Order: sequence, then structure tokens, then C-alpha cells
Amino acid sequence: MIWKRTRHSHQGKQDPVEKATKLADLDMLQCSAAVGDIDLLYLDESGFCLWMPAEYSYFFIGEQKRLEQTKRRGRRISILGLLQPFVSFVYTLVVGSVNAERYITMMDEQARQAQQQLDKTGRIRVIVQDNGPVHTSKQVKAKWPEWEAQGLFYFFLPKYCSEMNPIETEWHQLKTHELRGQMFEDELDLAYAVIDGVNARADKGGYQAERFRFPSQLAPS
Repeated sequence: MIWKRTRHSHQGKQDPVEKATKLADLDMLQCSAAVGDIDLLYLDESGFCLWMPAEYSYFFIGEQKRLEQTKRRGRRISILGLLQPFVSFVYTLVVGSVNAERYITMMDEQARQAQQQLDKTGRIRVIVQDNGPVHTSKQVKAKWPEWEAQGLFYFFLPKYCSEMNPIETEWHQLKTHELRGQMFEDELDLAYAVIDGVNARADKGGYQAERFRFPSQLAPS
């Protein structure tokens, strides 16, 4: 027996045939990235709140650890990240959710960089992501031909297969190691903590972390 965290799972809803097909396709993309034929990035969104979940920890018998709740629960801080393993982690923070307009703004920058890369090396950029409502919205689909012409393409994971996206491990590590067991007074303090946590993860992993800022966004440096 081993002491291990129980995870939420959607594996019972997975289509095994679709998953096997997508795994084979993803394996080909990863091989192409490994030999430098393409750039392969993984995209996903996660969120944080002022009251981080309490977790099991060791303490002396007869004592009780407590995390005192702050005066307000506050609003969710969302993070949208792009992970290129062992190379870079580009992310943005917003209060609330990442909507289609913000997603498009961030992807327009990815397309601009992809165009420069395509012109110089002939190498395309592929982003792996799920089928979230924002990723497949009408506004986003209208941008696909433009982005593809610039050398930016998308690979969609099968439904309920988040374990196929390695960025999920980054969210888990960030929450359970860098932000674990903390309470925050306001969203600004939480945002600073997330930024520090991302930078700490980058230092440990030996890759570069870069925060994407929207033109009108006022956020901590």
C-alpha cells in the first residue's frame, strides 16, 4: 500500500477508439518536434481562488493545523498557459475567465511568431489543446484559416482525455507545491503568488517563463 492522492477522473466517458487514434497522431507530432521539424506546444486553462484547498500534511499528535479564512472569498484568477516542454512556458492571468477575445489576442501573437519562424526556417507551430467552448467558438473558428496561413495549426485532444496534455502536470505541481496551504487577502496578492510560483517552476525545470500581457491589462509585473 502507498499513501497517494485520489484524483477526479473522466476516464469512464472516454472513447477508446478515438483516444487510441489521437494518441498515435500525437506520438507522430512529438517525434516531429523531437527532431526539430515542428514546434509543439500544449495549451490549457486553470484557475485559482483566495482560499486554496486544505490538504493532508504531517503534524504532531494532539495538534491541529488550521488555515484561517480571509474576510472574502474573492474572484477566480484564471491562467491560460502554453507549454513547450524544456523550452518555455508562456502564460497570461486574468480576473474571471478567459473569453474568446482574450484567447484570440494571445493566439494572434502566437501566429505572428509562427509566421516569423515559418519564413526563416520553414517550420510550423502546432498547439495541442482540448475542445473547450472558447477554443471552438464561432469567433475562433473564423480565425483558423488566417492562423494556418501564418504557420499556426491546432491539434485537438479527444474528449475527457486531459491526461494526454502534459501541461496538466504543471497545474498540479503549481497548486500542490508552490501555492499549497495558503490564504490570500485579495486577488493582487494571489496573482503575485501565482507569478512567483510559475517562475519557481521554470527555474526548477530549466525553461523560460514569460507572462503575456493584454494591451489594456493592468497587472503586477
